[in-house]
Amino acid sequence: MTQTATTTDRYVSDFDVFERSAGGQAPDWLRDLRREAIRRFQQVGLPTARRGNEPWKYTNIAPIAGTTFTLAPAKTVARSEIPAGVPHDDGWRTLVFVNGRYSADLSTPVAGVSSSIHEAVQSDGSALHQRLVSSVATDDGFASLNTAFLHDGAFVETEAGSVVDAPLHIIYLAVSGSEPVVCYPRTVIVARPNSKLSVIETYATVGDGVTFSDGLTEIVLEDGAQIDHYRLLLDNHQSFHIGKTRVHQGRDTSLRSLTFEAGAALGRSDVEVRLDEPGAECALNGLYVTSGSQHIDNYINIDHAAPHAKSRLYYKGILDDSSRAAFGGRVLVREGAVKTNSHQEDKNLLLSDEAEADSKPSLEIYADDVICGHGATAGAITDDALFYMQSRGLDEDSARVLLVKGFAGEILERVAIDSLRTHLDELTLGALPRFQEQRIK
Repeated sequence: MTQTATTTDRYVSDFDVFERSAGGQAPDWLRDLRREAIRRFQQVGLPTARRGNEPWKYTNIAPIAGTTFTLAPAKTVARSEIPAGVPHDDGWRTLVFVNGRYSADLSTPVAGVSSSIHEAVQSDGSALHQRLVSSVATDDGFASLNTAFLHDGAFVETEAGSVVDAPLHIIYLAVSGSEPVVCYPRTVIVARPNSKLSVIETYATVGDGVTFSDGLTEIVLEDGAQIDHYRLLLDNHQSFHIGKTRVHQGRDTSLRSLTFEAGAALGRSDVEVRLDEPGAECALNGLYVTSGSQHIDNYINIDHAAPHAKSRLYYKGILDDSSRAAFGGRVLVREGAVKTNSHQEDKNLLLSDEAEADSKPSLEIYADDVICGHGATAGAITDDALFYMQSRGLDEDSARVLLVKGFAGEILERVAIDSLRTHLDELTLGALPRFQEQRIK
């Protein structure tokens, strides 16, 4: 892939400054990891090519590559400054990061389970080392940048057989200023054998300026572990967000994931799930809600590397104005992965003639005796559906609200945390300006 040397050189120059300021505080293995990551970034660059670049076919990152970002400085944020869209529940435990740095004043961590990466590295780092090394060997320029600028983030590690009762809410706040800034959120979650936990990751912007969040989340489920994972993209509509989630699942593990996206001018969620052992199951659900000129891209890869595994992928989009959404779903069934059971589907509701959805589900199967399927649809609210609702006494606006809520509800009903489900239901209509005066509870 080609791109201007100035874009790559700019990030390399910023890395040199970062290393001089932060390098002395890190152990040698982490400094070596960063240097190898920036070398890898110099090799692969950013995915700016418009030809021969299938994973980014429907998303042009020129606005990111063409913007000069400075590394977000250390900031403090008062609790009252956290955007109203960020969910809250007194029963949750929290880890809050402001411009990529841990905020002890805003956090209530789970003792013995969660900490900041910076604290873990300073105290020991051995548990993190093996999880981070794999980050370098990638053809993803954004992931390489994240590792090159790795300084802090969330580290979650359960004990074998434990059940973490309270959901853990990880909040990444990017504070905008007079100039565009970039943050590199990093999350590492390790669920030891037969443990269980729920994690919510929320990304939001403080202020109305331009920010760029280049995030990377790594999730490991060891044999018998169960994780419910929620990812909320709530950045302001001037900002950019690229997020990558990589999951490795052991024997008889269960991952239930739900992505909710209503923020960012340009947002991308890149998910890779590898089912490494028999009995592994994953259910990936998503709801994206766009308006104005927003662009949201979901690129999902599920790798069935072992027999007797199951995956479900179900995403929905609600698009208004001239917004655009892209969905790419790929299921790979490797040779020998017999008894695979997999299905993927993407549905889009277009509220405007100018809105556009590009959907491309795909299957790549190299094994016999499997059950696999996929589908995709896009369409507007039908006249018949409106007529039916109006014949029951509703006016047209109220009928449209209920139809939109019903469309989104099929995804949101899969949220197992009651307070979070209620909050996301409210955010769904709140993300669509045409309905903000017509909400029906």
